[in-house]
Amino acid sequence: MRAASLRERSAELGRAAIGAPPVRSLRAELQRGTVGIIAEIKRASPSRGQINSNLRAADQAVAYERGGALAISVLTEPTRFGGSNADIEAARSAADIPVLKKDFHVEPVQLLEARALGCSAALVIVRAVAPPALAELIHTGKQIGLELLVEVRDENELDLALSAGAEIIGVNNRNLESLVVDLAGMDRVLPLIPRSCIAVAESGIGTRADIERAGSHGADAVLIGSVLSGSATPEQTLRSLTAVKRETRARQG
Repeated sequence: MRAASLRERSAELGRAAIGAPPVRSLRAELQRGTVGIIAEIKRASPSRGQINSNLRAADQAVAYERGGALAISVLTEPTRFGGSNADIEAARSAADIPVLKKDFHVEPVQLLEARALGCSAALVIVRAVAPPALAELIHTGKQIGLELLVEVRDENELDLALSAGAEIIGVNNRNLESLVVDLAGMDRVLPLIPRSCIAVAESGIGTRADIERAGSHGADAVLIGSVLSGSATPEQTLRSLTAVKRETRARQG
């Protein structure tokens, strides 16, 4: 387990996280009147297999920034997604927009590592941790200045995320067990996210119509991976997906 391998470096990573330079806020970047795009760097996935084995993180990050992405998501899981921490460093050095570390973060020490790497944010999946651990991860993120994209799939998980103090919530359209994508999930859950939170639609988003659908339910942003990572012209592909208007969510809070 990669989290376990970091435990002996916890003190070192804690010092590095606390001493890391300030970074741009993901939350602040996504507070706009149009649906922002978090553009993802990934070479492969369990559902798609190889997407772009020759992808260079720095070049992709530059293309994303030029194409209008508000943030970059970098998959660092090596076995199924072909990622690494080196991709974080390359993307962060090449582009001046927030970087989100996307991985299976289940222990606070992993968040210390993310902040030490210069990330603005990291992914935490509600169904991957027990409620007390979720609260601990969110607390750790706030302590070290690392924003968390807290991923949910349904109403129950949304309630858990809100109870734990989540402020940026992602709605995953993909069933992580079957890998089946169903955009009806975001139709149902996005409107339930309080206006005080940032709402992000994840997985299965690939067309302007998909983004318009997410925006109609109040998504502040969408996370797009395979379509952009697999594109021969990622900058142009991204430009064609920007500037979609979003509706205001009804739920106060």
